[in-house]
Formats: sequence, structure tokens, C-alpha cells
Amino acid sequence: MANILLIANLNCDRILQLNKTLQKGGRYHYEDGGRRLGGGGANTGIGLEWAGHKVALVSQVGRDELGDWLLAQASVNGLDCRRVSRHPEQTCEIMLLMTPDGERTIIRPERPLFQLATPPDWSEWQAVYLNSSAQGAASWAKSALAHSLVVAQLAKDERARPCHILLSSLSDMHERTPLSMWEYGRSIAGESLQYFIITEGDQGARLYHAGGELHVVAKPATVVDSTGAGDVYAAGLIHGLVSGMMIDAAMQEAAVWGAHAVASETSIPGETLRCYLQHAQ
Repeated sequence: MANILLIANLNCDRILQLNKTLQKGGRYHYEDGGRRLGGGGANTGIGLEWAGHKVALVSQVGRDELGDWLLAQASVNGLDCRRVSRHPEQTCEIMLLMTPDGERTIIRPERPLFQLATPPDWSEWQAVYLNSSAQGAASWAKSALAHSLVVAQLAKDERARPCHILLSSLSDMHERTPLSMWEYGRSIAGESLQYFIITEGDQGARLYHAGGELHVVAKPATVVDSTGAGDVYAAGLIHGLVSGMMIDAAMQEAAVWGAHAVASETSIPGETLRCYLQHAQ
């Protein structure tokens, strides 16, 4: 199996289950669902670990009790956390406001500055996943392109994401650009871009490339909690590609992973994905 490096966040998610859908000026009751492991690093990495890959995480947490808890939880789930740095500030929880229909609103504080150091030896890594606002992330990704498969999530702003495969969601693309999807993807990822994939929830995902586009249907699922679904989709896509699948087959595999993700009451992949992977091996 593959060695995969994730440049992504490690979060403590605090779940607040609301009694109704959010509306402007509304009043709500909530149930505190407690804290749980989350963030792109955990949401993506744990499924890849279950699939048999060796996964290392580049991230940053505080030097406090909550930071200790995050590292312990990630390590117990098989992630190599030796490259996770510690900042002197408090590790803050990410507030997830969950509505009865499974949708969530995320509230988080500003993160402390995270500066990446010298890039690693990319020849050791078959795939790299970028989902972080760390300073230096773009230069890391650019230096990895000649050696590793680089998959990146589109940032909330227009920052560069040098990669072979760029991922986003339809909601994040709403009124974002007048360009065609392929032209916009190339403006973010550069000439190395091979595919730009936009997930469309229960409508599946659409692939854009230099030769046109392709639609891959979603796998049926009962939505319980959509938190982390995009990261789990990315994990399924990476697993498919490093396992030798063509892009359409890898997207179909990613759709299966995503369906398991939205049907789970967790941010990280649920046990049904683990069972699926055990039977697939």
C-alpha cells in the first residue's frame, strides 16, 4: 500500500444539536453532543489507514490538555503524528451547529500562524493531500508535483493550490467565478492540473478536464451528519488512484466512501466504512 502525507487540520469538534433549521433572527434549543475528533487530517487519514495505507499528518495544535487529547486520539486511530507541531496558544474547539436534516454550520476561531518548514523528501510519498491554510503550503505542493500524486481541496479564498487533482463542492463554487470550471481550476492549480472534481451532494460529482467533463452518480445514503464528507470523499479518491484505478472508477469508489460518511454520526469515518473496507480487502 501507499505512503500518504496529509497537510491538514486536526480539530476538536463540539457538537450542538439544534431543534430546528437555522433562520435569521431565530431562537433555538440545543443538546450538547460533546466533543469528538475531526478536521481534514483525521477525516481523511483514518479511512486511508483502514484501507491499509501508511498515513502521516502535518498539522499544528496547542500545547495544552486539548492538544494532548487530539494527538492521543489521532494516534490511537493509526495516524503518524510525529510531524504535528505545537503552538503556545490554547487549542480551541470547533463549534458544529447541527440541524435535524443533517446539515451543519461551522463556527471556529482564527487559527494561530502555522509556518511550514523545509519540505520532506517527496520520493518517500506516493500521495500528498493538501487541505490547510498553513504558510508555505503552496510551495510544498509545487515541490511535490514531480514526485507524488498531489490532491488538494479548494481554499475558501483564491489562494494557489498547485496539484494534479483539485476538489471542491457545488456549494463552495456558488457565484465564485465567471470562468468555465476547467479554466477556473487551472487558474488555482496551475498547468499541472489533470482533473477538477466538484461534488454535488446526492447528485453525485462532476469531473472537469481538458477534454470535457464527466458526471458520476452518488451512492444512495441516509444523511445523518454531513460533517467531513468532502474529506472522506477525498480519501476514497486517493485510495482508488494509488490502488491503480482510472479516475472514473476512483470517483465511484470515493462516492461509496462519501455515502458511508454522511450516514455516520461522527466527523471521522464511521464503522460502516471500516466494515466495507475489511470485506473489500
